[in-house]
Amino acid sequence: MDKLKAFESFVSVATRGSLTAAARAEGVAPAIMGRRLDALEEHLGVKLLMRTTRRITLTHEGSSFLEDCQRLLADVANAEASVSAGGIKATGHLRITAPAGFGRRHVAPLVPRFRDLHPEVTISLNLSDRVVDLAGEGYDCAVRVGDLPDSSLVSVRMADNRRLCVATPDYLRRRGTPQHPGELAQHDCLTLSSDASQTRGWAFRVPRTASGQKREGALAGAGVLREGGSDEVVHFKPGGPLDCSDGQVLHDWCLGGWGIAWRSTWEVESEIAAGRLVAVLEDFAAPPNGIYMVFPQRKHLPLRVRLWIDYLRQHYAQSDFWARSPAP
Repeated sequence: MDKLKAFESFVSVATRGSLTAAARAEGVAPAIMGRRLDALEEHLGVKLLMRTTRRITLTHEGSSFLEDCQRLLADVANAEASVSAGGIKATGHLRITAPAGFGRRHVAPLVPRFRDLHPEVTISLNLSDRVVDLAGEGYDCAVRVGDLPDSSLVSVRMADNRRLCVATPDYLRRRGTPQHPGELAQHDCLTLSSDASQTRGWAFRVPRTASGQKREGALAGAGVLREGGSDEVVHFKPGGPLDCSDGQVLHDWCLGGWGIAWRSTWEVESEIAAGRLVAVLEDFAAPPNGIYMVFPQRKHLPLRVRLWIDYLRQHYAQSDFWARSPAP
């Protein structure tokens, strides 16, 4: 069995949802695709796809294996391109999308500099908090922040993203510094309004202790709810005199000293470094999620896309990148 060909066939069938469509794309008979999948499943000893005459669905094992295969095939394509590209210049049009707030701060300032390095590439940047259909709308790649939903897209983790409670030094002088998430009930918390996406509230990690049940009771009394999937991460839905559906407004209110906000490190790191904001409750910060680059599965990733991904990853890996003040 040609494992790489079998992996490619599996990904093609899984993402297209049809044995016939995958076979047509490769120019072979559906029976050949079927034999490749049978051989792969026999080799692995698990069922990857449930096939009927009307539809194909992934098993639990198939869903997990699909993500690994997509990543492996992308790595192989990148390795081939790095060897074969040689002196070839990146050309063509690069279409990128990113979340609005994050994109303004940490994507847009890097775009002109990337084009200086690759002058034969033209670039369109779309900033939107809508989840863009990359393949359907013709985008090459997207920056996404937070936990990723299951999809047929290939993802590359670019950096960690943490959420922190922050306030101005003046606010903390006036109102005191909370030492435990339960004390937020006595503070002015600046929250996203109910029509925004932060439906579960602010997340905190409470360390396991021998007196865990007693701690749980105190947290529950303060409005902190334990997450079902873990005995350490809790969610708190704070109240406060001000809320807004726009995260940038909450950020501005926080800088104005009007209360405590729960913001991503990509948004507040430069203000913390400059002393304009102070992080509180850091010992209770929830585990980080990620900042990702996602792109559709392709056999040969265009050089301009590969170079853009590498360029962004190099900048995001710099220890002082997030602490720099954003471009005006």
